[in-house]
Amino acid sequence: MSESPLPTPLSSHPIGVFDSGYGGLSVLRELRRVLPNEDYIYLGDSGRAPYGGRDLATVLDFAEQCVDLLFAEGCRVVVVACHTVSCVALRHLQQLHAGTDRRILGVTIPAAENAVAVSKGHIGFLGTRRTVSSHTFRTEVAKLDSHVKVTEVAAPLLAPIVEEGWEDSDIARLSVEQYLSQVGDVDTLVLGCTHYPLLRAVFEQSLPKEVHLLDPAPYVALRLVDWFGRHPEFRSQGTGKLRVLSSGDTVRFAKNATRFLGSVPPLIEHVAERNGRLIFSPEGEEPTGQFVRVV
Repeated sequence: MSESPLPTPLSSHPIGVFDSGYGGLSVLRELRRVLPNEDYIYLGDSGRAPYGGRDLATVLDFAEQCVDLLFAEGCRVVVVACHTVSCVALRHLQQLHAGTDRRILGVTIPAAENAVAVSKGHIGFLGTRRTVSSHTFRTEVAKLDSHVKVTEVAAPLLAPIVEEGWEDSDIARLSVEQYLSQVGDVDTLVLGCTHYPLLRAVFEQSLPKEVHLLDPAPYVALRLVDWFGRHPEFRSQGTGKLRVLSSGDTVRFAKNATRFLGSVPPLIEHVAERNGRLIFSPEGEEPTGQFVRVV
C-alpha cells in the first residue's frame, strides 16, 4: 500500500460523518459519490468499537463526544452513519443541539424508506443487540406502512468478524447462516450495521435469489442530496477534500479505509478520550503495564 497523503485544509464547514469503526466509510463513499465537491471529516471511534453491546448511557456519552469533536472542527451537518447511535441516540443528540445552526442526521429513516419501497410485505433486519432492542427500525417502518411485517434479529458476532478481517472465513459463513435461520421467510433483508456490507458476498451465497439484500448507504446519500436541496444554507462548497480521524490503531484503520473507500485515505489523525471528551492525541502515548491514576 502506498503512503497515505497528508491531511489538507478543508472548507470552513465540512460535512461530518461518524461511526463506531470503519464500517461507516461505506456511507462516506456513497456521500462522496453523489456530493463530490463537498469536504468531509470522518471520525471512526474504532478504539471503542463496537457500540452494539454497550449500555445505553455509554452509547449516549460516546455519541456526544463524537458529535462535539466534529462540530468543534467546523462541521455544521453531521451524518450519524452508525446504526446503533442512529437508533438509540439520534433524538438525544438533536435535542442537545436544538436551537443552534447545527444539524444531525441519521441512517434509520432512510433505511426504512428504502426497505418499504422494495418489500412485498416482510422485511428482515439484522443489527447489533442495542440497535435491535431499540425497535426503532420497526417503528419507522410502521409509520410508512403498518401492514409490513418486520423481523428483527440481533447479530452480535458479525461486526467483530469484520473488524478482525475474517469475512472469507468459515466463521463468517456459519455465523451468517445461523442468523439468517432466525429471520424466516422474508422478501427483503436490511443490513442494519455499516460493518455488514463487507459480508455481502457471504449473504448473497446464503440467501434465496429472490430476496432483496439492502445496504442502506446509497439511499442515505441520495436522501442527503434531497435534504440539501431543501436546506441550501447548509451547503458549503469545497473541493472534495477529506480528513479521517480514528480513536484506534491508525495503521489498521488506514488499511480498512482503503478497502471501503476504494482509494488510499489521507494520513489518519489519532484522537483519544480525555476527561470525558475526545481530543487530538499522538498515537503511542498510552502507558503500558501497571499504572496509577493521579487523583
